[in-house]
Amino acid sequence: MSLIPATILTGFLGSGKTTLLKRVLHEAHGQKIAVIENEFGAENIDNDILVSETQEQIIQLSNGCVCCTIREDLRSTLSDLAARRRKGELDFERVVIETTGLADPGPVAQTFFMDDEVAESYQLDSILTLVDAVHANEQLDTRQEARRQVGFADQIFISKTDLVKDEAVEALSHRLKHMNPRAPQRRVHFGEVPIGEVFDLKGFNLNAKLDIDPDFLKEDAHDHDHDHAHHDHDHAHGEHCDHPHHHHHDDDVKSFVFRTTKPLAPAKLEDFLGAIVQVYGPKMLRYKGVLCLKGSDRKVIFQGVHQLMGSDLGPKWAPGEVKESKMVFIGIDLPKEILLQGLEGCEA
Repeated sequence: MSLIPATILTGFLGSGKTTLLKRVLHEAHGQKIAVIENEFGAENIDNDILVSETQEQIIQLSNGCVCCTIREDLRSTLSDLAARRRKGELDFERVVIETTGLADPGPVAQTFFMDDEVAESYQLDSILTLVDAVHANEQLDTRQEARRQVGFADQIFISKTDLVKDEAVEALSHRLKHMNPRAPQRRVHFGEVPIGEVFDLKGFNLNAKLDIDPDFLKEDAHDHDHDHAHHDHDHAHGEHCDHPHHHHHDDDVKSFVFRTTKPLAPAKLEDFLGAIVQVYGPKMLRYKGVLCLKGSDRKVIFQGVHQLMGSDLGPKWAPGEVKESKMVFIGIDLPKEILLQGLEGCEA
């Protein structure tokens, strides 16, 4: 049987997660989806669906979806769902996990890689983060959990943009891009997103495409004339930026990109990344790269969440293609200079 795709849905209270989930659970989209609710509270989606007295924590809905509340840990819930699907007791094609408004999606994502039983049944598709345009700045200023959710995202949905002035939405979008340049942003109306934009995003696939907005990389390029284009996003050079008023937020979740056209030495790189992950793993939210390693005619693709790192051989470099290693790191107060110097030291 093929792996069951799983989506992690995260975002602060009021950002529209419930709207999105209700839609997933009630709409006649023809897909059989299991929703795992990781949240008990007033905003619970199951108020109108579930009877809380039931001992059974899995409810089949009329359109074929399944709703399930976590009474124990996520791992056992996922294993239970997969086992019941194999026995034919439950029929679903994919899983959506809603995390609590204050949750760090990292441990949820790690469940899919660390636990063999879960990894044999599921494939993590992506982490979606909903951001409420009305309250986002205050939440990002005051709550590290909100900043972490942005750092983890494979896709960001900005909701309630119709309640906020355009310039404020632009400033928010710019701020989010500094925290996470690899997650595309989409403005949505109260969490109402077409199902096609929610599933099969393959944000966790190890593929040879590293999507970072090219404009994001251009922004500081003129500040660095040496061949290591380190694009930093603290903007010490505010005067070079088109949006000087956007930089009063000094968020602790930041991203930076390392690029080099010199091949990297595999053993040095492995030692260095291993050491960095040991020390800074808890603060490293997401990191991803397409690498040119000495002695290999194929791209090497790697990514990680916190201390978990994986790599894979990608396609061959095409004739005439510029062999460039490119990595993006998203984390909390990561020591950028140490990482960039260390990566430079891994050049063959």
